[in-house]
Amino acid sequence: MYKYITDVVIEALNHCLISQKEKSIMSALNWKPFIYGGLASITAECGTFPIDLTKTRLQVQGQVNDAKYKEIRYRGMVHALVRICREEGLKALYSGIAPAMLRQASYGTIKIGTYQSFKRMFVEHPEDETLMINVLCGILSGVISSSIANPTDVLKIRMQAQGSVIQGGMMGNFIQIYQKEGAKGLWKGVSLTAQRAAIVVGVELPVYDLTKKHIITSGFMGDTVYTHFLSSFTCGLAGALASNPIDVVRTRMMNQRSQQHGGHSNYKGTLDCLLQTWKNEGFFALYKGFWPNWLRLGPWNIIFFLTYEQLKKLDC
Repeated sequence: MYKYITDVVIEALNHCLISQKEKSIMSALNWKPFIYGGLASITAECGTFPIDLTKTRLQVQGQVNDAKYKEIRYRGMVHALVRICREEGLKALYSGIAPAMLRQASYGTIKIGTYQSFKRMFVEHPEDETLMINVLCGILSGVISSSIANPTDVLKIRMQAQGSVIQGGMMGNFIQIYQKEGAKGLWKGVSLTAQRAAIVVGVELPVYDLTKKHIITSGFMGDTVYTHFLSSFTCGLAGALASNPIDVVRTRMMNQRSQQHGGHSNYKGTLDCLLQTWKNEGFFALYKGFWPNWLRLGPWNIIFFLTYEQLKKLDC
């Protein structure tokens, strides 16, 4: 009799524990961060895309072993903006906007959604979060989201680099890359993209959370728009400093075409691209496009987090 009662109690306790665990996992998988993250990402991308385009043009120029991009056409961000407008028209500043928006709709949605979900799986309450947990969640969400969205990134960079030369629109270029380079061409540079995303997301989102938490807990400011502005500005600068070298290498790897009989026209791989860029153009070539990169990441993060925080308030 006692054994029967004990077995019943143990079974009931196990059931309760399993139910609590399931509830914890289900509460962590909230759909709202996914939706809000995607909408805020698309808004930020539209507002800063011309700066991103100038960054790509600055990064692909000056390649000694590629005749097409050997010439230094742009002296800086402002000169690039003016020259592109004058030679290619205002519309050229939004070359590749379609795959960029598609990328943010996928990458931005998954990135923010998984980041928030991972955090809630590790800790139940936001005030219990630590820097290490947030960095780990940022790295995981960055790798997952960027790997899935890589084809849209390849499309965006190809269309940005070529400007008005490329014809056929987003789908035309997607088919062209697939026919000439196969599925491998659409996932070109995926390891670099994942590495860059791991660095950017692993730096930006934890820095934003940490800065925001510090400002609020110190009593300097409350949970206001000004706090969101300062936090997003700080995380944009941190992200630009950490990611620019790998961003240069990633851009060049994605922009190069595969040869007909295997191999690559310029770089054998990620490390080869990094070393060749450093050897042929100097260390600071790895920071080509830094100002437009920062001037993009700064406003991008400001627009993103202000939009995201306002969307979160819809729940209140």
